[in-house]
Amino acid sequence: MTEQTPTTQAAKARHFLELHRAERPLLFPNPWDVGSAVLFTSLGFKALATTSSGHAATLGRLDGEVTRDEALAHAAALSAATELPVAADFENGFADAPDAVADAVTAALVTGLAGLSVEDATGRDDAPIYDLGLAGERIAAAANAAHAGPVRLVLTARAENYLYGRTDLADTIARLQAYQEAGADVLYAPGLTTAEDIRAVVTSVDRPVNVLARPSGPTVAELAELGVSRVSVGGSFAFAALKAAVDAATEFRDQGTFGFLAAARDGSAAAKKAFG
Repeated sequence: MTEQTPTTQAAKARHFLELHRAERPLLFPNPWDVGSAVLFTSLGFKALATTSSGHAATLGRLDGEVTRDEALAHAAALSAATELPVAADFENGFADAPDAVADAVTAALVTGLAGLSVEDATGRDDAPIYDLGLAGERIAAAANAAHAGPVRLVLTARAENYLYGRTDLADTIARLQAYQEAGADVLYAPGLTTAEDIRAVVTSVDRPVNVLARPSGPTVAELAELGVSRVSVGGSFAFAALKAAVDAATEFRDQGTFGFLAAARDGSAAAKKAFG
């Protein structure tokens, strides 16, 4: 029997949260444009997430240089391109003040999203992470907005310490616990690499935990044993695609050979299967 995919936004959001309670972690690929969203849908994934860095790259920019309106339009385009639940990498809510974060989340409700994430990174070099008190208030405001209407968006709260060189596990856990109390549905501390640290996070909270794939980190099977509910890849797929393009272009420019055409044929076949 073919699995039925929910069709309304509210049903997609409910289904998205249910996917975090399965026996195996939800594998959460991050498309960077409509084409990659359709491609990943065709490959049998159960939910998708935008990537702020991958989206920025399609605009010729670095991560953090996309505006709120651009992120909302991107989320709407990807949500419309697939029947799967889509969650948005909503950076820090594109604001500092809790009320402004809530306003951004409210704006996201009309995009067709099933969920979104809000991080505690400020975007400033001098103070890269919000004070815990303000960070908790921001997540509480985001949760109130995400859960207020007929579409109950799944809110993921992100503790960004490890991405900014603040390898303080105790503070990271304290932040995730505070975000849980503030109403977050899913918790996420990108940058964790050891099984011990991941286990400590999972056993310290009562919400599903997302882990970012890392080169030296545990495999999906190992993450499942640790109790992880979701595994995402961030901008990795987007930048792997860019690396393939760089390699092909460099071969063409420097060697004048066409070894990349074999991979291009395979890619064309995959696109025809996905888009046809």
